[in-house]
Amino acid sequence: MSLIPSFFGGRRNNTFDLWDPFQDFPFTGGALSVPGETASFANTRIDWKETPEAHVFKADLPGIKKEEVKVEVEEGRVLQISGDRRVEKEEKNDKWHRVERSSGKFMRRFRLPENVKVNEVKAAMENGVLTVTVPKAEVKKPDVKAIDISG
Repeated sequence: MSLIPSFFGGRRNNTFDLWDPFQDFPFTGGALSVPGETASFANTRIDWKETPEAHVFKADLPGIKKEEVKVEVEEGRVLQISGDRRVEKEEKNDKWHRVERSSGKFMRRFRLPENVKVNEVKAAMENGVLTVTVPKAEVKKPDVKAIDISG
């Protein structure tokens, strides 16, 4: 018996599975289905914070090597982070019980503000976290000239 009964006739193989209300909808796979390219595209989580010196992007990319990730800045100040999560090689004698990790291509794009130095973008990968740092250009304050008042 499942923790939540199936009101819609879906069957479960594991007695500890939780009910997925979107399991039978055509636009998304259920929790038990194999995620597709759309799922991996949408599941790439990226944080963007602005500091006084730079814009910093952090992406969780567990299990992906830095050689499998591309960081590019396109014309028009668009930062693009893309890559490919490889599907694990399936052996003939393997029996899969659950597939929840996403695989396939992913891509995220961000329009950068005007005050960035696109030629000085740096990227580093550590412990499955990609950090992209986009330095800010110094905002030049206009020169103010004091005018003497006569009279």
